[in-house]
Formats: sequence, C-alpha cells, structure tokens
Amino acid sequence: MLGFFRRRRRARLFGAPFPAEWTAILERNVSLYRRLTPESRTELHGHIQVLLAEKQFEAAGGLELTDEIRVTIAAHAAALLLGRPARYYPGLYSIIVYPSTYRAPVTEHHEGGIVSESEEDRLGESWAEGALVIAWDSARHGARIPGDGDNVILHEFAHQLDTEDGEADGVPRLDSHTDYVAWARAMRPEFERLRDRPETSALDEYGATDAAEFFAVATEAYFERPKELRARHPKLYAELRRFYRVELADE
Repeated sequence: MLGFFRRRRRARLFGAPFPAEWTAILERNVSLYRRLTPESRTELHGHIQVLLAEKQFEAAGGLELTDEIRVTIAAHAAALLLGRPARYYPGLYSIIVYPSTYRAPVTEHHEGGIVSESEEDRLGESWAEGALVIAWDSARHGARIPGDGDNVILHEFAHQLDTEDGEADGVPRLDSHTDYVAWARAMRPEFERLRDRPETSALDEYGATDAAEFFAVATEAYFERPKELRARHPKLYAELRRFYRVELADE
C-alpha cells in the first residue's frame, strides 16, 4: 500500500507544471541541459520535481540555500535517471552543501594495529547510506563549463548509483547476468588501461584509484565529453550508453 501511494505521489509531482524560473536556472547553470531533446527535457523536469520533494537539502559552512543550488544539483541527479526506471536514489536522504572546499576527517589503519586520524580538503563525497556532500562553488563551475569532463555533482551521484546494491565496486544495479558480464568486459580493460597507461586514456587519472572511482569518472566523461569518449573509447561509451540511455554525442 505504501508503494502505491508513493507511486501516485511521484506521478503527481512528475507531471506538475515546471516553474519558469527553474528553467532559467537550468539554461544558465546546467550545460548538458542545452543538449537534451525536448522530450528528455520534459522528463528531466519531472525527475527534478520528485527529487526536490523527496530529498532533504542541508546547508553547511555558512551557506544560504537557494533554488539555484537545489535545482542545479537535482538536475544533474535527474540526468542520470533519464530513460531508465527511476528509483530516485533510495539510500539517499540528505544532500549537504558547503559554499566551497571543506575539511573532512580521515581515519587510516596501518600495520601493527596503528590508527591515524587527520583531515583533508574535499569537493564532495558520497556515503553508501544516507548522505551526499557537495562543495557548491566547484559544483557550479563544473556544471556551467561544458567539455572539461569535471563535474562533481555527476561524480557523486554516480557513486550513489554504484552503491545501490550495497557495494562500492564500480558496478551499478543492472538487469541481468548477461548485463553484468557485458559491463565487466567493457569496463575492466579500460580501467587497466587508465591504471597502467594513463597517457593513452581520455579519462581523468583519478579514475585509476579503484573501480568505484573509475565508474564515477567515466560517468563524468560520458555526460561532459561524449564525442571524445565515443571516439577514443567506443566500447566503454557503448556500455555507458546502454546503461544511461540518453545520447549526447550526436547533439
């Protein structure tokens, strides 16, 4: 019964009129919005309205939350759902936004049972359950500049997709065993190429950190530099195209 009411509520939100001032924010701040078809734009609007209704945005570090911040972030989260059955990031409840780079605690475990604690600068992070953190100045810059392959919002929401099955392993929730096999065949060689011969890859070297970061970096490239990704990594591009179901390379 709860699922029925949730679906009905989402359908109502999805079909509600989209405010003109929000469209202006998308046109100003979300470079990929300009490359979407009219049908995809309408779908994006619907997803944005559901996400804004269901996810809690929290300001940190003295930031004042505005519609510009909320709509810009929600738009990128929505872009990753286009054309697919939308689950709306079921493990995510709170989106925490800092005005700029923030300091986060880091705990490291060393040999001999030694544990060290420190802090490091971050632009964003995604937790497997509960929260996602974004530095707004970097998010806005990456959202407005097309083609640089650097978009912290896409990156962190890709991590959310990755961990829907409970594992941060660079493999999002797929439909079948065949899909998982195809995913591995497309991703593994490109991950190894980036790790072993980064100068030959179009992807950011940060993607060589591990499989989870590779998927997030590849997602950024798919939406930010689709033509280059398709030209230089056709099998990787094709697999991401099958998953994301929105074509930007031809726009």
